[in-house]
Amino acid sequence: MTHSPHTVSDVMTQTVVAVGQGARFKEIVETMQQWKVSALPVLAGEGRVVGVVSEADLLPKEEFRNAAPDRLEQRQRLGDLGKAGGLTAGELMSAPALTVHADAPLAQAARTMAHRSVKRLPVVDGRGMLQGIVSRADLLKVFLRSDEDLAEEVRTEIVGQLFTGTARQIEVSAEEGVVTLRGPVRGRALLPVVARLVRAVEGVVDVTFDVHPAPATEVHTVPG
Repeated sequence: MTHSPHTVSDVMTQTVVAVGQGARFKEIVETMQQWKVSALPVLAGEGRVVGVVSEADLLPKEEFRNAAPDRLEQRQRLGDLGKAGGLTAGELMSAPALTVHADAPLAQAARTMAHRSVKRLPVVDGRGMLQGIVSRADLLKVFLRSDEDLAEEVRTEIVGQLFTGTARQIEVSAEEGVVTLRGPVRGRALLPVVARLVRAVEGVVDVTFDVHPAPATEVHTVPG
């Protein structure tokens, strides 16, 4: 069984294209085109991430082409108009960079991307040194796990632990990422907990139940 990928290190891309602070505008564009990426980490020193330069950071050059012909005046302004006068990655980048650590949960990376409307995050160590990059596409890789893998993990790690009395009678299956539990259970109080745990398994799309009460255990007394 392939265990759930739980952290950024499980799905991140370790080969990363990056630029230094001194990289020139045209070099940045050419690098993006060559590697088919829309953003690049900007590094200082021996690999510390200090910012990210994206297509959005470069577009003001075209957008404000005729807005303020004096480059010095452009650089003194704030926002996109200021970036229109930038010539290097250090002048164009968004800083400080939004980053994530390799041991961060996948959910944390997903929340950061969603809340900050970014498509990828540089992965850094405790010193801020670049270790990789994680993208939206990387986070979605968890949904490529096979249905057999998902069912086996739920069967072993959840059903086997919580339904000790009837675990062998509960059938666990998965289809297109939707996990279904069928069979007898003693009481339904655990079902909300089971549903939450199953949905927490990376790659699970949803969970459904087709269960019925387990027969009461017969108690036999020996005549005294």
